[in-house]
Amino acid sequence: MPQARGHALVTGASSGIGTAIAREYARRGVPLVLTARREDRLQALAEELGGGVDVHVVPADLADPAAPRSLAAKVEALGVPLRVLVNNAGYGVPGRYLRSDWATHAAFLQVMVGAVSELTWRLLPALRACGDGRILNVASFAALVPSADGQTLYAPAKAFMLRFTESLALENADAGVHATALCPGFTRSEFHDVTGTRAMMSRLPKWMWLDAADVARAGIDAVERGQVLVVPGAAYRLLRFASKHLPDRFVLRRMARNSARIRSID
Repeated sequence: MPQARGHALVTGASSGIGTAIAREYARRGVPLVLTARREDRLQALAEELGGGVDVHVVPADLADPAAPRSLAAKVEALGVPLRVLVNNAGYGVPGRYLRSDWATHAAFLQVMVGAVSELTWRLLPALRACGDGRILNVASFAALVPSADGQTLYAPAKAFMLRFTESLALENADAGVHATALCPGFTRSEFHDVTGTRAMMSRLPKWMWLDAADVARAGIDAVERGQVLVVPGAAYRLLRFASKHLPDRFVLRRMARNSARIRSID
């Protein structure tokens, strides 16, 4: 891949897949702009990576509707060329739809849909102008299968990200921009600690767990070669194949059964 031709902006870089993506870009010599809510985490990561590449830290809370505009302005003010946008920031709201108040759901939708859409819109001209821009949207395997009990907004939000990516890839190919939806399954990170489902998720067999570093490499490799969709892990590729060819009623019954076993859905 072209080395150090422009910076990569990674949202949600303070933990999990976002941190792994930042580390992988740094390993490849790509300078970074890191953003997330937790400035202390970002600074620690910047210190870790800053010995090899240029790293800028721009804290932002994407649940704030004003954040995408402010973040885009701050990135522009840095005066660095932008080549890559990684829309990774995200989280899950545990439980069934009525368990949480609307303010909780509204903040979730702002981060997962609103901020992704607006930040991409604001930064897309710069990505097109550089001649070989890249957009890596971290979706989920949940976007590819019927939604589970307790995923009332999570799976639809990730499905939006997948379809959004497909359109971006088609619309911007003329400018040399590649857009990729990264759809990992269960990945070892802090995600399930935040949602309070770590104990339940530990019941899953080991073969269902992915390593964040492997997921990051798969996503970056895919966006560089122009692959619109990437599903890391042979097991998940097999599951996707099965879900596409089995009757919907069968898949939905399996989802209902598994939801009761591994998710907090009260």
